[in-house]
Amino acid sequence: MRTEQNAVDLHVEGMTCGSCAARVQRALEKVDGVEKADVNFATGVARVTAGAAASLDTLADAVRVAGYDVRDDGATAAADSAVPGDPYRWRLRLAVAIPAATFMVVMMFLGRRAMESDALRWLTFAVSIPIQFWVGWPFLHEAARRARHLTANMDSLIALGTLTAFLYSMVQLFSGGMELYFETAVLIISFITLGRYLEARAKDRAGAAIRALVELGAKDARVVVNGAERMVPIEEVGVGDLVRIRPGEKIPVDGEVVDGASAVDESMLTGESIPIDKAPGDQVVGATLNSSGVLTVRATAVGADSALAQIVKLVEDAQTGKAALQRLADRVSAVFVPVVIGVALITFASWATLADDPERGLLAAVAVLIIACPCALGLATPTAIMAGTGRGAELGVLIKSTESLEHIRRITTVIFDKTGTLTRGEMTVTDVVAIGASDEQILRRAGAAEAHSEHPIGAAIRRRAAASGELSPVSDFSATAGLGVRASMPDGVMVWAGRSKLMAEGGLRMPERLADEAALLEKTGKTVVFVGWAGEVRGAIAVADVLKDGARRAVDDLARLGLSVVMLTGDNEQTAHAIARSLGIRRVLSEVLPEDKVEEVRALQRAGEVVAMVGDGVNDAPALAQADLGIAMGTGTDVAIEAADVTLMTGDPTRVVTAVSLARRTYRTIVQNLFWAFAYNTAAIPAAALGLLNPILAGAAMAFSSVSVVTNSLRLRRFERFS
Repeated sequence: MRTEQNAVDLHVEGMTCGSCAARVQRALEKVDGVEKADVNFATGVARVTAGAAASLDTLADAVRVAGYDVRDDGATAAADSAVPGDPYRWRLRLAVAIPAATFMVVMMFLGRRAMESDALRWLTFAVSIPIQFWVGWPFLHEAARRARHLTANMDSLIALGTLTAFLYSMVQLFSGGMELYFETAVLIISFITLGRYLEARAKDRAGAAIRALVELGAKDARVVVNGAERMVPIEEVGVGDLVRIRPGEKIPVDGEVVDGASAVDESMLTGESIPIDKAPGDQVVGATLNSSGVLTVRATAVGADSALAQIVKLVEDAQTGKAALQRLADRVSAVFVPVVIGVALITFASWATLADDPERGLLAAVAVLIIACPCALGLATPTAIMAGTGRGAELGVLIKSTESLEHIRRITTVIFDKTGTLTRGEMTVTDVVAIGASDEQILRRAGAAEAHSEHPIGAAIRRRAAASGELSPVSDFSATAGLGVRASMPDGVMVWAGRSKLMAEGGLRMPERLADEAALLEKTGKTVVFVGWAGEVRGAIAVADVLKDGARRAVDDLARLGLSVVMLTGDNEQTAHAIARSLGIRRVLSEVLPEDKVEEVRALQRAGEVVAMVGDGVNDAPALAQADLGIAMGTGTDVAIEAADVTLMTGDPTRVVTAVSLARRTYRTIVQNLFWAFAYNTAAIPAAALGLLNPILAGAAMAFSSVSVVTNSLRLRRFERFS
């Protein structure tokens, strides 16, 4: 059981179908102070939003009064899913059921002649007893519990159907009658047990992604105290502790590198296979892999505050939520079981009175009870959500809620903030044009002149120049705001670097050809810095916030998905349109101030668009919150990430396409599951009532309907990024 603010997670035991989940939900919603309750059958978690008046004990009591248990062991859903209990329990019962079922099939092939033998008749009775009362005990036990609370679920249907067949056959056996249906009870229980085993395995696999996340973390850490190293369990590491990580070891905590240099494999977090270089001052994340050198890290976040724990929590929250379609299925399941029992009684009465064939009526009623179990309805949505959100986490796409999943599929327009989202957010030298000097001389003299500049453009030139060697020291440095800099080289030459106006103020002549080339560069959205000395402008350096590698691909892929792409930027119109043309974006909102971004989102919404906003900065947070769907780059600020509905663990814009494609695929899977679950029950119940469906086949069909729904959901685990 876990509490956080006004959200409570109850781990409910004893639910066997969607109607159980609906019943628990209704019980919780009746508790004073409860604002909302969502019960997920697949995960066994009830998420309750409640005020202080609704204590944990009160909520747990409400669940128990409804006939279910609440486990209070401090475990999270992720930890629970890491314990594979159900598959093993059902496998043991299946091992007993298979030989008995095989024997009953042989008896069926021998036909009525075999039943003329008293020994075989009593043998089938003996074989059916352990199947009915031990293998089938989970169904009988749950049915009895439901009956004590004057409720029913799918176990009630199974228990009623098989007990009816078993008891009727026993009466026939003891009275000397020939109509024995022990094989019906045995084979139904065997098929359903097989279905439960396969279903448990499949559900176990559906939660594999979150279990994998939980298991990624290191179990121990090498803490440095007074220069000495000591291995301790990860639970004993505190914020501020120094931790040493050797090559090949997992980084145990989130922290800052204080000593050493290495390359760190962050693929578990970002999905990117290329290791990232780390040096003192850089941040590292727990569960990533130290590839080469030795690092000493000061812990900044441990336990539940670590990035890995936050990722697990996000995936848990999304899996615990409930889609609108599932709420519809729950309402159907809640009334389904009583209706089915009524249909079964009417079926038997109709055959007995109208057709004067009570034995045929008995088989038809049993078939109705068995075929109608709404288990597939209860599994249709949560298993798809578990598989979809789990796969998203593996691909670096964290979907915070089920509602976000539904919003993604309805998106019609995607707005990209330019800086840091489509571009790298860092100025870079793109072109060097030299007249009367070499490219290297232009770069190195400009880089030396910019050595003391704090302007991003000057820093970009300095970095590029320093890449080819140490820069010359300068003197007499002077900066003119908005125009550029000047500085004296060691040989006494005064170098000017900046706008054309600065060149004119310095008395430097501008070659016409250089001015023309600079004008062409500016038309492509680049900023041009002129460089000159000795009365002549010698060259120009173009600087731009360059596009991310995947930006053009992301725009093209979103267009192929039928989405409109808009670029939002504070750049002037000419620069904005130049960048948009290079990306293939037709709609541009330029010269937008940070405080006006929200209004631009609202304008699109008023025009009928369903808007997704993609951003990474503090000034993007209001727009992310206003949009129908906010998508934050994981490389951005905490404020932006907190305001968003979806977080991309890297700055790769193609992950937006992954999020949209995965959400659409997940929703399509949910629709497929619900359609087949509804269609199955709608078609099968009338067929069973008319005597067209043997109870044994009904049991097999019911069991495998649930398996097929879960298996269809598991296909999402093979989802790859859109390409």
